Amino acid sequence: MRLVDQSPSPSLYGRLRVERRDLSPARWLEQRPPHDDGFGTVAGVCAPGFDAYARVLHPAWLGARPVRWDQVAAAYGRSVSAATRWHELIGFGGRLLYRNDDTPTLPGVWDEHPDEGPTPAHLARTLISVLSRHTRTPDRCWYGLWEGYGQYNWDGCPVFRTPGRDEILLSGPLDDADSPASPGGDPDEGVPELPDLWWPDDRAWCVAGDVDLVSTYVGGSAACVADLLATPGLEAYEIAETSAVD
Repeated sequence: MRLVDQSPSPSLYGRLRVERRDLSPARWLEQRPPHDDGFGTVAGVCAPGFDAYARVLHPAWLGARPVRWDQVAAAYGRSVSAATRWHELIGFGGRLLYRNDDTPTLPGVWDEHPDEGPTPAHLARTLISVLSRHTRTPDRCWYGLWEGYGQYNWDGCPVFRTPGRDEILLSGPLDDADSPASPGGDPDEGVPELPDLWWPDDRAWCVAGDVDLVSTYVGGSAACVADLLATPGLEAYEIAETSAVD
């Protein structure tokens, strides 16, 4: 169990700056139709209105080696699609699984569930390399960090609101998106989570994850999503903004 740092919240999160005065760069994420908050949908976790969306699956693990979902699926005689849920893939119906669940693994195929939460650091670095090609402002980006993560005491820090979450606003270049996490770090051992939300100042795309999810969602242009789907090291599927999240 992690202890919350009771000292004042930091001015930096990794190399990202904590914004305490002007939250206007995040207000577009709060502007949703009053009759539809989008909670539980791709657009609700990410942002509505993009031309295309991708779901990037967080891999399972076999020791220190990441394992793609399609490899796990093949071992169970199943297949993977944009709508596949992990617990259904491994044959546990509607049961919700967490990383510390005692569900039997499959020796030689996987022994740890996919990472729950925002984008894992090793995937973030690959996303950074792709997304930098699809924005005019890679050196000026914004980030949302859920205030409920236990690494720091965020009391008194202003927040912006997305469906189901209150977010701290951070800023910094795209290349620093993964700076809060040390290489190979485990969030359960006290390594800070990456931001849930990332977007460039030109709003060319938006990356989104959540504490309860085992996937990262990206909204952007059709070209951006096609680039993600074709990138080695990412297991990604095109998905609709109205689709339910995992």
